[in-house]
Amino acid sequence: MNSSMERPYVVGIDIGGTNTVFGIVDARGTIIASGAVKTQVYSTADEYVDEVCKSLLPLIIANGGVEKVKGIGIGAPNGNYYSGTIEFAPNLPWKGIIPLAAMFEERLGIPTALTNDANAAAVGEMTYGAARGMKEFIMITLGTGVGSGIVINGQVVYGHDGFAGELGHVIVRRDNGRLCGCGRHGCLETYCSATGVARTAREILAARTDASLLRNIPAESITSKDVYDAAVQGDKIAQEIFDFTGTILGQALADFIAFSSPEAIVLFGGLAKSGDYILKPIQKAINDNILKIYQGKTKLLVSELKDSDAAVLGASALAWELKDLKD
Repeated sequence: MNSSMERPYVVGIDIGGTNTVFGIVDARGTIIASGAVKTQVYSTADEYVDEVCKSLLPLIIANGGVEKVKGIGIGAPNGNYYSGTIEFAPNLPWKGIIPLAAMFEERLGIPTALTNDANAAAVGEMTYGAARGMKEFIMITLGTGVGSGIVINGQVVYGHDGFAGELGHVIVRRDNGRLCGCGRHGCLETYCSATGVARTAREILAARTDASLLRNIPAESITSKDVYDAAVQGDKIAQEIFDFTGTILGQALADFIAFSSPEAIVLFGGLAKSGDYILKPIQKAINDNILKIYQGKTKLLVSELKDSDAAVLGASALAWELKDLKD
């Protein structure tokens, strides 16, 4: 085994539907070099991995070479930690089951671990962020979808198949719930993601006639950022949209607390940056719906990691656990 003194760096790779971002990270969580490639332009996974390696390898060489890197961690949609594969990811161009970790190991000779993006965020938060020193917490990522990483006894819960922790697909509206990308109705993701907030805005604006700054924007192009900007300017409808969203999320969090009694719930993503507009209704709904034995025990925190770095840091944190490849 090489000591971390000899291998002071790890690599984090975050694979998004649009962009793939990667960086070389030291033990303090500083990204010392980074780069990006477009995810969608490569029709085969082989081409894609070749391209990422072509951009990543010069960065590694410039920082002391492959022998300075302990491992590579990858966060990806539908990433499976047990098998190192991406399986049937709806937003990626390659279909079926892709043995991504093995493909990187083969090309670079560096041990590689892969997990889903929300689990990677949880590992990053525990290693470098708001959950440092915590052994029990739930990470909720509020982006295009709602993701979650559940940490129990200091370990991410993967389940028997590697896919545990899809709290975004807990059904929060049993009757007439919104259609979700997963094909079911009423998932948390359809209400509390950035996309869900935009959907709520369109529904409320269509159902009502009262004035709102949001009426100045074509309905189909409203984003959650627009709703935030309007709320800051005192817009009543925008504030109501946050109340509605935060209430649904808080009710769901009260249920999640009953499941693992976490020390904290950490919120991550653009929506979490909406401050009290979203946090107040979430906290109120938790308080109104929580079982008495849990009252006041779980902290509601916002991620301390910068959005732009968090995904890479989270993925990289996986790599510290890796063992060296056998020669």
